[in-house]
Amino acid sequence: MVKRLLSCTASEVKKMTPMELKQAIKASEGRIICSENVAISQSVAGDITNAELASAYGADLILLNGFDVFNPVVMGLPGSANLQDVIDEFNDPRHLKKNPVDQLKYLTGRPVGVNLEPVDLDTKMNETITLISEGRQCSKETLQEAQKLGFDFICLTGNPGTGVTNEKIADAVKLAKEHFFGLVIAGKMHGAGVDEDVVNMEAIQSFVEAGADIVLLPAVGTVPGVTDEDVRDAVKYIRKAGALSMSAIGTSQESADQETVKQIAIRNKICGVDIQHIGDAGYSGLAPVENIYATSIAIRGLRHTMNRVGTSINR
Repeated sequence: MVKRLLSCTASEVKKMTPMELKQAIKASEGRIICSENVAISQSVAGDITNAELASAYGADLILLNGFDVFNPVVMGLPGSANLQDVIDEFNDPRHLKKNPVDQLKYLTGRPVGVNLEPVDLDTKMNETITLISEGRQCSKETLQEAQKLGFDFICLTGNPGTGVTNEKIADAVKLAKEHFFGLVIAGKMHGAGVDEDVVNMEAIQSFVEAGADIVLLPAVGTVPGVTDEDVRDAVKYIRKAGALSMSAIGTSQESADQETVKQIAIRNKICGVDIQHIGDAGYSGLAPVENIYATSIAIRGLRHTMNRVGTSINR
């Protein structure tokens, strides 16, 4: 049996297979935090990555948003002071490419994942659609590239206005299981601009049946009309089916006051989720670090928080 992720060192995380990582999350009993960071935003602290900051304040998993797998850039890594210079360098065939995912995993000691978006350009929208690059969309090619880059997990979801639908997410899970060998997270944090229910038991069932390892749900208190009962019932179904669940704050409430963030954390822990995601809306593509810390204190207390933030990545 594996050690719970809550107490794992960087060297222990590095050795884990995808299924061992899944079991380590499950064994942590609802005390795991996933911090979403915008990869191409200038770091809040200037010369280090947002992922390093998130890890230092209690994040267990790092999820990159806005990351183009065909132009793999993470701002704050060594030599990434200017975004255009980094893009030019990576596109220079004379350059022996350094893998930014490997660099990030080395610097944080955390599992690292990426958002890939199953866009549906023909769906009914509630707002003007936002077009994103091919390298951010879910396809056979992007999944294969994510595998080559060494991501530990992918998250099949949608950013605001991108037109991602539940139907396309379910199709993407099946595709991901063919071309990506890490953990697959699937679901919506919010509507992504689409005119459909965000929490839909039929859709959740389709994600699980397609093979999703972790099903994403909007955190109670973030999307209008999503109740404690909705999330609790979904979590019970997901767990019975052998998958894990992740609640997500993807509505910019990650930058609310600490008391609001703590309330959201406790309510979703009561609902039984395995992972609590905190989004990237705050300062330059990262939630306020004090809110990551507040979430940690709320769902696992000071002792485990000190262990997480204090443990060296050299262990």
